[in-house]
Parts: sequence; structure tokens; C-alpha cells
Amino acid sequence: MFGLGLAGLGYASVVERNWFRLRRFDVPVLERGQRPVRILHLSDLHLTPRRSMLITWVRSLGELKPDLVVNTGDSIAHPDAVPSLLHALEPLLSRPGLFVYGSNDLYAPKPKNPARYLWRTSKNERRQHVPSLPWEELGAGMAAEGWLDMNNTTARIKVGDLDVAVAGIHDSHISRDRYDLVAGPAPADADLRLGVMHSPEPRNMSLFAADGYQLLLAGHTHGGQLCVPFYGALVTNCGIDRARVKGLSRHDGAWLHVSAGLGTSPYAPARFACFPEASLLTLVPRRA
Repeated sequence: MFGLGLAGLGYASVVERNWFRLRRFDVPVLERGQRPVRILHLSDLHLTPRRSMLITWVRSLGELKPDLVVNTGDSIAHPDAVPSLLHALEPLLSRPGLFVYGSNDLYAPKPKNPARYLWRTSKNERRQHVPSLPWEELGAGMAAEGWLDMNNTTARIKVGDLDVAVAGIHDSHISRDRYDLVAGPAPADADLRLGVMHSPEPRNMSLFAADGYQLLLAGHTHGGQLCVPFYGALVTNCGIDRARVKGLSRHDGAWLHVSAGLGTSPYAPARFACFPEASLLTLVPRRA
């Protein structure tokens, strides 16, 4: 039994943690006659400088030539990780892009007992009051290449043939989300209305949907990270239900995509029955 446990731990920390996958979804959200566009959704890299396999895999995604790249946060996990992240993203930075922050872009991870997630989330548990990671350098590096900082703001962006209205919020997990700063009906003349956040909290998703945003993108959950085969995630670490911990679903009439993410905390470097992933979303016309 002890040997099986060690084998399982080795698989989770060495094999599956580095078995990166690209998931593909068609999202029927466009009007008839509009040409499909492709969104590459990245999230939760939790990058440290030595994660060479992850860096190489993310660089390979440049071959997809997406129409838009959306990064929903928790990109770094080390004070020296920004150059490594920008190197990983370099083949994608020439594409239109958007980003929001997660808590781990501001606050360095600390050792903790992961079992506590079974009875509570990590919301607002951080005792650090001053950010310890170079989040400003992180944002400036992506913005310098033309990606839009969507933390508690709105924007219009051209994506393929589409005029896209975007609203984004900072991480609700550390109470930095300010939906009031983006609130109000989404522009009716936009071809697509897109909402972006790190943590998929139902209260914020409902606000986006009520304001007319058609597609919502989030990360944070890691898909449960340690899952039970044929059962799924044990926890989501936020308010969303286990059934929607990753992948494509609906919320109050809007489409929702939650990324299971590509990384893990350096202090919990394992995944089981939950492969690290990025997603390519092809937006297509509605059927009716």
C-alpha cells in the first residue's frame, strides 16, 4: 500500500503535472453570418523560472495564431519569474491580448496544508498587506506588447472581424474586484460582449450576465487539481459548484469557460485526474 501511495505521488507530481493539454471548444455565441474567431484562454501558470517544460509548451501555442489571447491570472509564483513568463508568452504577444491578475500575481505562495481546502476556501486568508511579487512589472511587460490590462475596467478591441466590448475585474479572492467600476449595460452595438475575471464567483458572473455579457472567462480553480476518477473535483476553492469547476457551461444565460490552468503552487506541485491545460475557444454563429 505504501508503495502504491509513493507511485501515485510520483505520477501526480512528475508525470501528470507536466502532461500539458490543449482543450478545444466551439462556443455558439455569434450572430449568423459572422466569421468564427478563436480565443486562446490561458490561466494559472504559477510560473517559476525553472519550469522549462511549461515554458516550452506555452511557447508552442504561438503556432495556433489565435485571434485573441486571454490570460486570467495567477501567472507567476516567484519574484524572478516575470522574464521567464514574457519569454513563454513571446510567440503570442504579437496577437491581440487581455489580462487580469490573480492573488498569486501579487502575493508569493507560502507553505500551507492543502487539506484545509476540503472545509474552506482560501478567500482573504492572506496576511500579507504589501504585495511581495512584481505585479507591476508583470503587467507592464504584457501591456508594452499591446495586451490590455482589464483589472476593474472596460475596453473595446478588434478581434478578427469582430468589434468586441470587454469588461474585466480584479481578483475577488482578495477582495480587489470592483464590479461597480464596470457596471452598466454592455454596449449593444458590439459584435461580442466578453467578461473576464480570475475567480469564477457566481455573484460576479451573475452581474456580468445581467449586464449583457455573452461569454465569461475565468480560472483560479485548477479544475480541482486533485480529483477522484469518475467523480471529479472534491473542491473548487471558490463559490462555483463542482460540476462547473472547469470547461464550458452556462450561467444565467451567458456562456462560461473556466480554465483548469497550467500550473500549481510550488508548495503543492501535483495534479491527479486533472491535467494542466490551455483552451482554444472557437466562437461560431448560434444555431437559431
